[in-house]
Amino acid sequence: MKFKLNKLELKWVLYDVGNSAFTLLVSTIMPIYFNFLAGNAGISDVDYLAYWGYATSVSTIIVAILGPTLGTASDLKGWKKKIFMASLLLGAIGCVLLGFMSSWLWFLLLFVIAKSAYSLSLVIYDSMLTDVTTKDRMDEVSAHGYAWGYIGSCIPFLLSLLLVLFYENLGMTMETAMSIAFLLIALWWLLLSLPLFRSYEQKYYVSVESHPVRESFRRLGRIFKELKNDKKVLFFLIAFFFYIDGVYTIIDMATAYGAALGLDTTGLLLALLLTQIVAFPAALFFGRLSRKVAISRIILICIGAYFLIALYGIGLNRQYQFWILAVCVGIFQGAVQAMSRSYFAKIIPADKSGEYFGIYDICGKGASFAGTTLVSFVSQATGNVNLGVGALSVMFAIGFCFFILADRKPAKEHNN
Repeated sequence: MKFKLNKLELKWVLYDVGNSAFTLLVSTIMPIYFNFLAGNAGISDVDYLAYWGYATSVSTIIVAILGPTLGTASDLKGWKKKIFMASLLLGAIGCVLLGFMSSWLWFLLLFVIAKSAYSLSLVIYDSMLTDVTTKDRMDEVSAHGYAWGYIGSCIPFLLSLLLVLFYENLGMTMETAMSIAFLLIALWWLLLSLPLFRSYEQKYYVSVESHPVRESFRRLGRIFKELKNDKKVLFFLIAFFFYIDGVYTIIDMATAYGAALGLDTTGLLLALLLTQIVAFPAALFFGRLSRKVAISRIILICIGAYFLIALYGIGLNRQYQFWILAVCVGIFQGAVQAMSRSYFAKIIPADKSGEYFGIYDICGKGASFAGTTLVSFVSQATGNVNLGVGALSVMFAIGFCFFILADRKPAKEHNN
C-alpha cells in the first residue's frame, strides 16, 4: 500500500527540504571557504580541521543551554510558532552575512551564531511532529522529511556549486561567488518554511501561566526529575547522545576531513552530493521497512553500520575510498535520523514535546559536541586525521549498548 502525505504533513516535510540546504552547505562549501580564509592566514591543515571542529562544538554548547529552555517555553500555547520563526530568521540572516566575511576568525564566530540558530529552529520543528501527524504515521512521515530533504537540498546546492567551481569563468572572485551561494541557500530555506508557518497549529500545549518564563524553568527542572523514573527515555537519550554525535560529526566534518587529507575539492563535493542522492531512496526504503520490522532493530543496524564506517575511515587516503564512504553514509544516514526522531516522539508525552525535544536536540541537531571535540583532539594529539575519525567508533559502540538497554525497558503510558 502506497503511503501518501496529507497537506499538513507535506508542509512539515517541506521545511526539512528547506533547512537541509543549510545542512549541506555547512558540510560541503562552507568548510572549503573557511579553508580558503584560513590558508590565506597561514593556518595549517591540522589546525584548520581542529578550529572547525571546535567552532561546531561551541555551537552545540549554546544549543545545549538554550535548546531545552526554548523547547520548554514553546510548549506554552501560541509560543511554538513564534520561537520557531525567530530562530529561523536569525539563522537565515546569519547565513547571508557569512558570505561577506573575509577574516577566518569573524567567519567562525558568525558561523557559530548561524549554526546555533539553525539548530534551535530544529528543536521546535522536531517537536511539531506530534502536532502534524498521528502516532501510527510518525515513522514514515519522519522518513519522508529526511528523504525529501536530502534530494530537495541538491537543487540550491548544485546552483551554489556551479558558482563556486566556475566563478572565474563567470568573471567573479571566490568571495563574490560565496556571497551569492550563501544568499541562495538562505532564500531557499526561508521560502520553504512559509507553508508550514502559515498552516501549523499547536495541537498539544501547556496553558500559559501568569509568569511563563519562570514556569518554563520550573517545568524544565521537573522534566529532568521525571527522566530518573523513565528509564526507557533516559537510556535512549544516553544512547542517542553517543551514536548521533558520531553521525553528525561525519556529516559536519566530511569535507573538512577530505580537504585535510589533500583530496581533490571538486571530487569531495561531488561525492557528498552522491550521499544526498543515495540517502533519498534509502530513507524511504527504511521508512517503508518500518511497517514490517521494528524500528528499534533498524536503528541498531544503522548504528552497527556506522561503527564499521568509522573504522573504514582509519585507512582512507584516496579519492575512490572517499566515494565508497559517501555511498555507505548515504544508505544509513537518513534512516538513523528519521527512525530515532519518530522512536523518541512515540515514547514521550505529546503535550511536553517541546521540552523533551529540547533535551533530545542537545544530543543531536545541535551538532556533535563530543564527536567533533574527539576528532579534533585525537587529530592534533597524533598529527593524524584518520585516527581522529576512527576514534568515533568508540561512540557508536557505546550508543549501541545503551540503545539495547533502552529498548528492553517498558514504555510509560502517555496521552499521544
